[in-house]
Amino acid sequence: MTAINLPASAASLSSTLLHLRKRLDAVPLSLVLLCARIFPAAVFWQSGQTKVDGWKVTEGAVLLFQEEYRLPFVDPWIAAHLAAFAEHFFPALLVVGLATRLSALALFTMTAVIEIFVYPDAWPTHGVWATCFLLLMVRGPGAFSLDAAIARHLRS
Repeated sequence: MTAINLPASAASLSSTLLHLRKRLDAVPLSLVLLCARIFPAAVFWQSGQTKVDGWKVTEGAVLLFQEEYRLPFVDPWIAAHLAAFAEHFFPALLVVGLATRLSALALFTMTAVIEIFVYPDAWPTHGVWATCFLLLMVRGPGAFSLDAAIARHLRS
């Protein structure tokens, strides 16, 4: 087998890219999964906060579902209350990493409903959220989670 002689600049670039790849391969998947849990959770939590005043769903939130969101088959009052609950409950679970796959599935479903029925032109944003939720459903929450701590406890 003959060696390929690369120009010095190409060899340097190849070496740099190989070094970069090794550095990226060293990033723990659990850190990536933690980010996939926290950042989309923050988006949904903030959205949930706009729908409540204390423990009460606001009339403005109900009006939003009645006038702008207009989900089929769901009463706006019920939709506003379900959304306010889901946008607080599931993100909280994601942040601590408890029932992660279920929470990711719930928010993935909510994202699909938003994309299909409410804001179909926002697919780039929704695609990013969906990708994070799919990653969590497929790979789980990672080591930095209550799910992992519970699994470790059950194994011992």
